Amino acid sequence: MKNTIQDKTKLVNSVFSKVSRKYDLMNDIMSFGIHRIWKDKFIDWMNPSQNAKLIDVASGTGDIAKLFSKKGNNIPEITCIEPNNEMFQEGKNNLKNYKNIKWINAKAESLPVKDNVYDFYSISYGIRNVTDINKSLREAYRVLKPGGRFMCLEFSKIKNEVLNFFYKNYSKTIPILGKYVVGSSKPYDYLVKSIREFYDQKQLLELLVKNGFSNVEYRNLSNGVSAIHSGWKI
Repeated sequence: MKNTIQDKTKLVNSVFSKVSRKYDLMNDIMSFGIHRIWKDKFIDWMNPSQNAKLIDVASGTGDIAKLFSKKGNNIPEITCIEPNNEMFQEGKNNLKNYKNIKWINAKAESLPVKDNVYDFYSISYGIRNVTDINKSLREAYRVLKPGGRFMCLEFSKIKNEVLNFFYKNYSKTIPILGKYVVGSSKPYDYLVKSIREFYDQKQLLELLVKNGFSNVEYRNLSNGVSAIHSGWKI
């Protein structure tokens, strides 16, 4: 088990090191820009106030933190957590002018922050990459205030058979796009595999309940290509 965890950590770290500089570009190409609409819907469902505190985990290039900040007129206190060194530097540089946002190089499984601090915990397209999802969810619960909210945006499972057929065939082209744009197909071979093997909507919901969250629900985006999960610390 330990070797499996170490292997996944090394693999994920290698993947994001390779794609860090063209991460947003590839997201736009792969999703035809639709990922930006999904992220807007994610923030709209959060509907944060100006005095809300956010911890955004697996922040990547900082797009969720940026949207959250703008929603609150750049007043909310935001902590971005990113484990990969290259992505960390990319995101930190992208948001260097946001004085309300700080960055910490750390893993979702071990957040170097105190208990009961944040109103919101967000993780966008990162939860399937963690090495221990239960430990990560327990950490999310720990750092949220009582009454705080966990929000996750992640690729999920399509229930429409016709759409799923086209989606699976389209997925086969993603590594080819990756090789052309990024210079390597391997990160996108991993991407397709990680999406295929990840939990479906109900399974992830059950994991949230298992790890202490209440009033858990989810919303499908684009027929389940992605899904938003929400849970509360009560």
